[in-house]
Amino acid sequence: MANRLSQIATRTGDDGTTGLGDGQRVPKHHLRIAAMGDVDELNSQIGVLLAEPLPDDVRELLVVVQHELFNLGGELSIPGYTLLKAEALAGLDAALAHYNAALPRLAEFILPAGTRSAALAHVARTIARRAERAVVALTAHEAVNDAPRQYLNRLSDLMFVLARVLNRANLDGLGGDDVYWRSERLARQQADALPEDDAPTG
Repeated sequence: MANRLSQIATRTGDDGTTGLGDGQRVPKHHLRIAAMGDVDELNSQIGVLLAEPLPDDVRELLVVVQHELFNLGGELSIPGYTLLKAEALAGLDAALAHYNAALPRLAEFILPAGTRSAALAHVARTIARRAERAVVALTAHEAVNDAPRQYLNRLSDLMFVLARVLNRANLDGLGGDDVYWRSERLARQQADALPEDDAPTG
């Protein structure tokens, strides 16, 4: 991990292999490389989200998450190495509890929609789930620490909660609330809640 990039186009990967942090070379379709790639994509997606107008506290949290994801990727790049700290997972748990406490209970499933920032948070959520699946797949074949899998699982939950927070922040004027899936159950509940004069007629 002490080496720093001085040359980008090394051509060493032209044969379909790539180097891990411990110097060994593996095929680019290796499960470890797939997991590292998904974590990198997740970090990049959070970078796109950070380009949007965000509440200051959410921005500060996501910057920390980016650094922790870089540590997570570094840990995956060296079999048997530990880099992601226990405090990282504890920080996600604390953020989840903090932001979720201010949100109303969900009446139904919600769509990944609303403000652009909320939609981007949902994309990050789905990439986090894919990265988690990739780490689980790797774990079935090689020893991997628990922290990367747990961190990605918790981060996906946090991105869901932050999407709801960002819709309410409404910084682009296009949100304000969750975008609910139009289920028959929710429609019936809403109809039952209407006064008789306001209820839709067939």
